Amino acid sequence: MNGRILWLLGAGLLCMAGAVAAVETQQLPDAKQLPGTNPNPVQLRRPPVAPLSAMAQLGQKIFFDASLSSSGALSCASCHSPDHAYGPPNDGPVMLGGPTQSRQGTRAVPGLTYLERQPNFSIGPEKDEDDNVVDFAQLAALGQQAARAKKVATGTAASAVNIVPQGGLFWDGRADTLQDQAIFPLLDPNEMDGGSIEVVAQKLRQASYAPRFAELFGAGVFDNTRLLVAEAMFAVARYQVEEPSFHPYSSKFDYWLEGRARLNESELRGLQLFNDPEKANCGGCHTSQPTRDGLPPLFTDHQYEALGAPRNTALAGNGDPDHFDLGVCGPYRTDIAEQTQYCGMFLTPTLRNTATRRVFFHNGVFTSLEQVLDFYNFRDTNPEKVFPRAADGTVRKYDDLPEKYHGNVDVSDPPFERHLGDTPAMTAQDEADIIAFLKTLTDGYQPER
Repeated sequence: MNGRILWLLGAGLLCMAGAVAAVETQQLPDAKQLPGTNPNPVQLRRPPVAPLSAMAQLGQKIFFDASLSSSGALSCASCHSPDHAYGPPNDGPVMLGGPTQSRQGTRAVPGLTYLERQPNFSIGPEKDEDDNVVDFAQLAALGQQAARAKKVATGTAASAVNIVPQGGLFWDGRADTLQDQAIFPLLDPNEMDGGSIEVVAQKLRQASYAPRFAELFGAGVFDNTRLLVAEAMFAVARYQVEEPSFHPYSSKFDYWLEGRARLNESELRGLQLFNDPEKANCGGCHTSQPTRDGLPPLFTDHQYEALGAPRNTALAGNGDPDHFDLGVCGPYRTDIAEQTQYCGMFLTPTLRNTATRRVFFHNGVFTSLEQVLDFYNFRDTNPEKVFPRAADGTVRKYDDLPEKYHGNVDVSDPPFERHLGDTPAMTAQDEADIIAFLKTLTDGYQPER
């Protein structure tokens, strides 16, 4: 085929494409004529969808394998249910595990969706590979001296460079990779209770999918206990990365960003309140804007905050008045325990699919979005509405954090800059509208044609 024919063919295809585009443009009304449509639609860049690799298929089998637990009834999917956005399937503050599934887990189960873009744990902004390595102690010291930008939804770029903990997995960021994260619940005596690396390896050797290990890694993999378990966890990680349901970006809000869905009046008001520094200011930590290159918003800045949530008396460990979960500085993370300015800080989670959850915060103390918003609204203006009272009638504010760490609690970012007796940031209608907006972050929405 000569060059001229190729040119004519290319020109013809371009004309056809232009004609199709023209037809589509004529069929779609102007966005400004559709109430509730995004007036400035964007094109979102979602992860590619492809058949699962052999490694990911192996990881899928492991993810759903309950035989790896001591009870024989608990798999990764038991706590991270695909039917609940890979979050907990029930309304308990924590999941139950152990040999008889009667032991309480230590914290509320976080969801596993949208972790493919989670940065590694660091103090201060994520570092490039060629940056000089500075240890946590040096960074923490620098953070104490550096001015901290207030977090407001209209200026997230300024607060993104705050020298505070950010990134990592779990509520305290103690794992950096999905592979490392997977091993913790597998061995935790309060969760899957796998016993030891040796016990888990023996179960993998006897699993129905054992031949897949030999196919992928060679028969010699069964002779190396630690390598066998490490490859199994790597396979689970590959499943989470490749399986589209872990990061579908298929919420109503995603389609609204693209001009393919309309928000009703309550949802639109909720979006405005979500990003209003004088109101909820949720967007100060839960960023709602796509990236410049079109990646959908994750609704988290990956940073850590000490919010001073109430103590959850439903947790058995809290029966000991001297027991405190200090988040980044212990008890489950131990490498930066001496950085006490971070005690009480927990990772800011994504708000995607948050309306499908039935417990909230690291200790599962709240059981509805209404309670969560009440906490943000009344924590400082009317603390008696969200904290218990002592025997003498005084309000026990920040009762889940030792008093010596109360200074770590955020009292500068809106709406937490208010004081006792001030007018709360939100009305009851405001809260209802914000919840209506949060429900638009649930995946599985079918856009209008």
